Parts: sequence; structure tokens; C-alpha cells
Amino acid sequence: MAYSKSFQAKMSEECFDFTCTTCEENYNKIVEAVRYCIECSGYCCQSCTDAHKAFPTLRNHNLLDASQGSQAGNQQSTLPEFSTERCSLHKGKILDVYCQVHDDVVCSTCIATNHKSCPENSIHSVPDMIGTLYRLDDTKRINRQLRKLMTSMKSMSKSKDEKLEALKGAKHEAIEKVELYEKALKSMIGRAAEDSKSEIVTTYQELENDILQDKHNVDTVDDELQQLEGKLKRSEGNRAQRFVCSKQADKKLKEAERLKVNQDKRSNEDVSLSFTPNQSVMNYVKGLHGIGQVKVSRKKVDMYRIKGHRDIDIRMTGDNVRCHSPGCCLTKDNKLIVTDYYNKKLKRINLDTMSVEDYCKLDDIPYVICCTGDKEVAVTYYRPGGIQFVSIQHKMSPTRQIKLPHTCYGITSKNDKLYVTDDGSSLYVYNMTGTLLNTITSDNSGTSLFSRSRHITFNENGDKMFVGDLNKGLICFDGAGNYLSTSSDNDLKNVDGVCVDGYGNVFVVGCYSHNVVQYNEDGKKIGVIVQQQDGLYTPRSVCFHQELNRLFVTMNSSNVKMYELE
Repeated sequence: MAYSKSFQAKMSEECFDFTCTTCEENYNKIVEAVRYCIECSGYCCQSCTDAHKAFPTLRNHNLLDASQGSQAGNQQSTLPEFSTERCSLHKGKILDVYCQVHDDVVCSTCIATNHKSCPENSIHSVPDMIGTLYRLDDTKRINRQLRKLMTSMKSMSKSKDEKLEALKGAKHEAIEKVELYEKALKSMIGRAAEDSKSEIVTTYQELENDILQDKHNVDTVDDELQQLEGKLKRSEGNRAQRFVCSKQADKKLKEAERLKVNQDKRSNEDVSLSFTPNQSVMNYVKGLHGIGQVKVSRKKVDMYRIKGHRDIDIRMTGDNVRCHSPGCCLTKDNKLIVTDYYNKKLKRINLDTMSVEDYCKLDDIPYVICCTGDKEVAVTYYRPGGIQFVSIQHKMSPTRQIKLPHTCYGITSKNDKLYVTDDGSSLYVYNMTGTLLNTITSDNSGTSLFSRSRHITFNENGDKMFVGDLNKGLICFDGAGNYLSTSSDNDLKNVDGVCVDGYGNVFVVGCYSHNVVQYNEDGKKIGVIVQQQDGLYTPRSVCFHQELNRLFVTMNSSNVKMYELE
């Protein structure tokens, strides 16, 4: 009897206990299996077994007897369990050893080379000890952590994509600004060039007219002389006619002689027209490295949180009364300088030791302080108004002083200018010698901007200025002093100190709300970051250490609060 090929294959299959998985799936052949590969999760015939031994990537696979493969498919199996993960350092080696000291799974070569000092009882074979080592709860916990971190990573990746898109947009916008500025510069240079061309043409026409007029005068006299010469010839024999013609010719000769003398003088003048470029313009352009400044603005959009805090005691021997500090600033060499109202002192704090390392006595009560350079600070005297400059090179010492006709409270320095508030309705702009440059009191509509103007600060780029007002809140200006907005909030009472973090945020102190509130540079509130429960009471001034992520807050007490933020 004849049988079909498929029937024959079926009969052959029934004759084998185990068939080769690879041959059946890839070649549609039914071949008896002799081994079971754990890594491949399938049965192998003798040819596939030999292939495992021949190829380096398969050589270290765990090959079991085919009968054990049957048990591997059974959940109740007592078959030993093997890892299939490979060592990243020793290619091809299985990660089948656990080091308890390092809490890490490694291969046998790692154990021999990198774990020689580990106690023998801390080294375990994963397949042999899996029953003791493996805990289902650990796997569930790790899975939860993996899912949580994967979600976080995806969110971060999406955020990075959004930042890249925003950065691309900013790049295109910046290039467009350069091109517009380039176009404007070309237009201005073009207009200047046209002005020079116009001046050349006008000058040429004036010179041309002078020469043409001279030529006309000479030609006219020449014609007249020729006519007189003809008259003299024709008057021969008529003495009366010749006498008259002679007198006319004599008169014309004198006129012609004067004209000749004058023209001879002018003929000696070599009239020329030329153009000399403005070399200072060329030298200025040559010295340019670009037509503007490229600035990187890094902005923190999240609210800061307190990671830790510490008190800095600013009391020192010789203080007659308790300390009270309405102002502070950070110097370029990472020192904190605070004003001491009652003791009429400036005190410099070493941030490594968190203690006062130097001080200087002042003639009047110091209020607010700002850096005017690497080696100098300026301090305001309230009434009578004035600015005291203090050298901070080596030991602090007062230097020059500027007396002003108004009370002085807040102060900051930018581009060799001093910005001073009067704790009233004005903000004054002076040069470094005390000459008044500008007074800001109202917006474009004439509305008064300030109630009681207090501390002042600029952002990192200098294109925005922020003023704290005791009653109105945070008042924002552009870098030129043009009013932008006012931000007030119920969380803030009696605004005093303000400072920036260099990442697009503004810290605003509420003296009677006992807090510090974070705003962005557009005047939008982000949140309250320091409160009374964090040890803050009647805060007065604030400054931020960008490198250390630390916020320093002075108060109506002998303590300065240092908050480490994250």
C-alpha cells in the first residue's frame, strides 16, 4: 500500500520521543532530537548539536539530554535552572556566579580575576543556590522600580525632545535677528555711502560752476577785446572815433588786466576732488568678533525645594547690641558680606567655616549693600542719604563717600551705574561719581510705580531689572528702565529683599509673611520655597550662590539662614 509523504512524516514523528525544533520549523524535516538547549529553548538533532559546538556564539550554550528538555516544559519540573545572560567583560561567559560582598552577578573569569579577596562563603553558584537566592518579592519590587524609572525616563526623553525643539526655534530666531541686524547695518552703511556720494556730487558741482564761471568771464573779456581791436582798425583816419575807441580800449584793458591777475592766481591752484574713508569706522569693524553677543539662558522652570539648612551666627566680640542685617551680597571670591544695622558694621563671612572672618566699622547705619567690582562694595546710608564705598581687598576698609539729597535704601550696580531706591516713590540712576543720570517714578501713562521702593537686582543678562516694593510687590523693568509689570500675591506681605538665581528665577522676601517666594523673570509666581516653619522670621534680604545652590537670608536677628536648595 502506498502512503502520502505527509502521512509518512507523521508516522516517523510518532517513532521519535523528541524531534529537532530547528529542523522542523526551518526545513520542515522531522529529525530525532538528542539534546535540549536551554538558551535556544528548543530540541537539537545531532547535526544541530554539532553546530552548537562549531560556532563560538553557541559553544557555551547549556545542552541537556533530550529527556530533561521534556521536564523543562513542565512547571513542576525539578530541572536545574541556568542563566543565559553573558558577561560584558568576558564575551561568551555565562553570568552564573553571585558575589554577596559586591551584591553582583558575574562569570567564573570575573571571580578568578576581580573577586580574589572576597570570602569563599560569599561566592555562590546561581544554579545551585537559586532556591535560596531568589525571592519573588524582590523581583516584584524591582519590576515596580523598573516601570517607575522607565516612565520617568520616557518623560525625561520627551522633555529633552521638547527642549531640543525649543532650542532649534531659539537658534532660528537668533539667526533671523542677526540677519535683520545685518540688513539694518547694511542699510545704514548704504545710506552713509549715499550721503558721501551726494556730498561728492555737490562739491563737484560747486567746483565745476566756479571753473565754468571763470571760463565764461575770460571768454567774455576776450570777445570784448577783439571787438575793440576791430573798432580801432576801422577808425583809422577818423581821429575823433579813434580817440573814443582808444579810451574804451584802455578802460577795458585795465579790467582785463585785473581779471588776468586774478585768474593767474587761481590758475596756480590745482583744484582736485578726492574721498578719504573714515578709518575709525574700518578699524572698529575690523575689531568686531560678530555683530552682537550670543547669550545662553538656562532656566529652571520647577520650584526649588529645601534640601537642608543651617544657621550662621554673625555676632562677634565687640558688638554692643544685638545684630540686625537689612542687606547682604556675595563677592566674586565666594564670601558673604552682611550689614549690621545696630552695630554700624560690615561683616564678611567665610562660607567654609560659616563664621565672621573680618569686619569694618562705619560712620553711619548701613542698610543695603552691593558689589561694584571684584575689590569693592557700596553701602547705602538711609538718612542723611549717601553711598559709602568699602574696599574688600585684604582687610575691609571704608574709602570714598557720595552724599545724596534723598534717603537711600536699596542699591545695585550695573555697567558702571548705581541704581538707588529711596524707600519712597523713586528709583535713581547715578554714575559712579554721583552724577544723576535718570529718575524713574512713573510708567508711560504717568501712573506712579512705587509706594515704598526697596531692594533692586538685575538678571544674569542685564536685560531685566527687578525692584521690591513694600506694598506693591515685585516690579519688573527692562534693562533700560522701562516699566514692564507688577506682581503681587497674598503670600507676600511687606516685600523687601530680591535676588536672582541666574536660571531665570527671582527670589522675593516677604518680611511680615516670613517667607521667600519664587517667581520667574516674567513676574509669574512659581511658589513659596521657604516659610516660617523653616526657621524664617522677619527676613530682610536675600542672595543666591549659583555654584553651591545655596540661598542666604538675613533677618532682624543675629542669625543668617543658609538654605541648601534642590
